[in-house]
Amino acid sequence: MRKHAAPLPFTPWHRLEIRNAIRLAAFHGAIDSRQAKTQLSQMEADLRDETLIIHTAIDWTSVLRQAEKLGAAHNESLGCRSADLFHVAAALCWGADHFVTYNQRQKKMAEAAGLIVKG
Repeated sequence: MRKHAAPLPFTPWHRLEIRNAIRLAAFHGAIDSRQAKTQLSQMEADLRDETLIIHTAIDWTSVLRQAEKLGAAHNESLGCRSADLFHVAAALCWGADHFVTYNQRQKKMAEAAGLIVKG
């Protein structure tokens, strides 16, 4: 992420997903409570620093409409979850040309939407 020229957009949706993933990792025993608190604190520090990630406003209605269009156009062949559609749609609504993911279905959807995928 440090090689990326600009901080990555970080919406309230990302905040929920990352915080929840950290807490689920603690629930499943992949990390302990201390590690979870450390990771949550690091995310907040990164947001304050604005070097890696930056708070980004989102037009929820536009993103959800774009997600529906993507699903209608591609989901019968690609099979993405709604959350994956949402992320790709948000990138399109921001005017992004690159997209970072390690999720293979989300990657295929981003590529179908014309984004250059990293990850």
